[in-house]
Amino acid sequence: MLTENFDLVILGSGSTAFAAAIRAAELGKTAAMTENRTLGGTCVNRGCLPSKNLIAAASFIHQSAHPRYPGIKPARLEFSFHELIDQKDEVIAYYRQKKYESILGEQIRVFEGTARFVDPYTVQVGDVRLKADRFLIATGSRPFIPAIKGLDSVPFLTSDLLTSNEDMELKDQPESLSIIGGGYIALELGQFFNRLGTQVTILEPSEQILPTYEPQVGQTLAEILREEGITILTSSKVLSVSREGSGVAVEVQGSNRTIVRSSHLLVAAGRVPNTENLGLEKAGVRTDQRGAVIVDEELKTTAPHIWAAGDVIGSNVDSQMATPVGAQDGGIAALNALTDARRKVDHRVIPRAIFTDPQVAVVGLSEKQAIERGYRCACRLVRMEAVPRAQAVRNPKGLVKMVADRESRRVLGVSLVGMDAAEVIHEAAMAIRLGATIDDFVGMLHIYPTMAEALKIVALSFTKDISRLSCCAE
Repeated sequence: MLTENFDLVILGSGSTAFAAAIRAAELGKTAAMTENRTLGGTCVNRGCLPSKNLIAAASFIHQSAHPRYPGIKPARLEFSFHELIDQKDEVIAYYRQKKYESILGEQIRVFEGTARFVDPYTVQVGDVRLKADRFLIATGSRPFIPAIKGLDSVPFLTSDLLTSNEDMELKDQPESLSIIGGGYIALELGQFFNRLGTQVTILEPSEQILPTYEPQVGQTLAEILREEGITILTSSKVLSVSREGSGVAVEVQGSNRTIVRSSHLLVAAGRVPNTENLGLEKAGVRTDQRGAVIVDEELKTTAPHIWAAGDVIGSNVDSQMATPVGAQDGGIAALNALTDARRKVDHRVIPRAIFTDPQVAVVGLSEKQAIERGYRCACRLVRMEAVPRAQAVRNPKGLVKMVADRESRRVLGVSLVGMDAAEVIHEAAMAIRLGATIDDFVGMLHIYPTMAEALKIVALSFTKDISRLSCCAE
């Protein structure tokens, strides 16, 4: 059996792994990555990149059929689902080559196959054993499959339907689609398919979609999605699923029992870390009750020579499953593994976005979270109708909510639903990172008219009646 030695062996080849490998190369070290599926991991192959590509295409089709401006007649655009999927695959292939394959070389190599620790300092991949003094676990996450009666005997989709050149990819547009779950994946994909003409039903067990967000966020987005024709059933527990002809029947318990029928079923009930069958016990690496690798603030595991980063650590050290978090932490983990830097991660400020239309973006604490942490909260909510830019382009759907500490007036959190929310939220993120107050947002000059001005307007609403303001006057 062939044995190869490296300075750093990384389990995985996604964004976190590549960030670590690049950092290792910058330090003059060698790095090996392992991959049992597709080089590049989830984001480029079956997550962020393909979903945003297709969501933008569906938005173009929808806006053409539903122009916001009087005087513009609706246009019915013809499209080919197969060609949309093909062009999506071309984009994936381009970025995989440009941002992943082209980085490989003598210092950074990848080994294909399932990786497993055989002892604390050795990982086996196929017929090759990789040895190192330092390791990084960056195996990411996968869709969570809940224990639902009948699910194991019914064909169903997960977010992996957007993957490229693999058996589980959806090749034909569904006539109708039932989605189990009401989180970001369910909402993004639900709106995408609905805008192409698929009849979509979302089944969420909580009282509203996006149950961990500000209540007004979920309520507002649900209203918008329902207006577009999506059926959203909240407080609806899925009891069982079964085949019905060529389609699927979902038994749901809400206010009463009902059967939801569709041609296809999508399970979007969250994600879980990929830690099974890695042989972690042989390396002395412990996981929590959810299967996530336990790490400290330096991303070191319970084994002193092994680090972990990205989705695989779950919510440990207040992390979140998000590509930019993993990419940043991968570099930190490699730095700590290969030097005496002992750099700690900082997960205090992690902006997040949902690429529905309108977009959802949040950063910091919600009102409920702030109260639970002992803050005396001051909160304000402003509808996007009050933002001149939103009115000027006839797209006033949404809201902005700001959470602040009543005594210090320091801003603790911001939630946005609206056009370009994913872009605007970065101003709020930087402000929270630097300890900005309500008055800092008020005093910040904003270009007029922009969607970012929503942050100044909601800050002004703490002390003024914004309905009596003239344009950008304070």
